[in-house]
Amino acid sequence: MNDGMPRVVTIREMIRETPAVATIRFDHAFDSLPGQFCMVWVPGIDEVPMGFSGADQITVQEVGTATRALTSLTPGDNIGIRGPFGNGFSPVGRVLAVAGGVGVAPLLPLAKEGSVATFILGARTRDELIAADILADQTDLHIATDDGTAGYHGFVTGVLDSEIDIASFDTICVCGPELMMKSILDRLALRNMEQRGQFSLHRYMKCGVGVCGSCSLDPDGLRVCRDGPVFSGDQISSSEFGEYARDAGGQKQKI
Repeated sequence: MNDGMPRVVTIREMIRETPAVATIRFDHAFDSLPGQFCMVWVPGIDEVPMGFSGADQITVQEVGTATRALTSLTPGDNIGIRGPFGNGFSPVGRVLAVAGGVGVAPLLPLAKEGSVATFILGARTRDELIAADILADQTDLHIATDDGTAGYHGFVTGVLDSEIDIASFDTICVCGPELMMKSILDRLALRNMEQRGQFSLHRYMKCGVGVCGSCSLDPDGLRVCRDGPVFSGDQISSSEFGEYARDAGGQKQKI
């Protein structure tokens, strides 16, 4: 929103993806790029950053008070949306996407628009896979589950090592747990391919517009909200990425 105020939208549908993840569809489509995010205002609770999983939807994992409040809402309830913010993905050529858990959300629009050739989707169990049917229709889908209940038994990096020629891709778009993303960046670095990687980072944010500095990365002061949330591998290869992040009080917490 140009005035910086949230746009009030009405929830049209609440889709339960897994026991802890829900997709919330609302009555307004935002003109966003894949990978851009918004600030979601939950009246009376908090405002939290959330990636768009579609023009009119967000996909929420219950990890705290605000997200649990979001997923307890029902059709007809109102929330506020500020954004879209950030840069989003900018893939070129042949694209590989890698997602872990709810990290699939900002990558889903890329797949739906036909930009992704191959997709590696990971989750702890079969029941926690998100959007697998959609991705199977749109991409060459490879699945990994920690417990082996679907696809490769292990992490997405195991699929990357055993089933994928990463050098055959021009862009590798990644979103998920930071240690997972760091493992992929390390693999790219071994081949001097860091610049081909595009990583969607998550950090604690208060303003979402680059003012408060809560999401700044050491040592260069890159702001995840304003300079990201998507960074190329060579931008973050010498940063705090994969090492630590800051909590709401600004204290460093090891990842």
